[in-house]
Amino acid sequence: MKKLYEKSETGCCLRFDPAPWDNKEISWSDKLFLKDHVTSFFHIPLNFGSVIVKNMERIKKADALSDIPIMLSDENSLWGATIYIAVGSEVPGATMVRISGTYLSKIFEGSFGNMGKWVIEMRDYVKEQGKALKKLYFYYTTCPKCAKHYGKNYVVLLAQI
Repeated sequence: MKKLYEKSETGCCLRFDPAPWDNKEISWSDKLFLKDHVTSFFHIPLNFGSVIVKNMERIKKADALSDIPIMLSDENSLWGATIYIAVGSEVPGATMVRISGTYLSKIFEGSFGNMGKWVIEMRDYVKEQGKALKKLYFYYTTCPKCAKHYGKNYVVLLAQI
């Protein structure tokens, strides 16, 4: 699993391939995640970087890197978000959760300022598929520095159906 992360051009985030995620139906059964919280002000994260760095250090120390680097955000409040980082095994001292369900996924690209528009588009997409939206997660595929390096800021919206 470590080899996957070592292939990064930036030494940080891997180059994201949107093909497996765009307009797909994905099912998870007890997928393991480390769970934490980010403080926000009107959905603008205030401590995102420090929370991620802290958790990635814990994950690496536990040798629990996931073979597929997925980090989900549940934007459940104007004042904060719950984040979920996929892991390959339990991380001592961390809150661990297992997520199951079926999700419709859709790729968006651009500035985070488009998030409101993307949410509306995702809700419409779910309806077009004849499904009902239960929950919406945001999968930020790279950090801002790596998005700039790669020239693309991909965000995957995952709608639990």
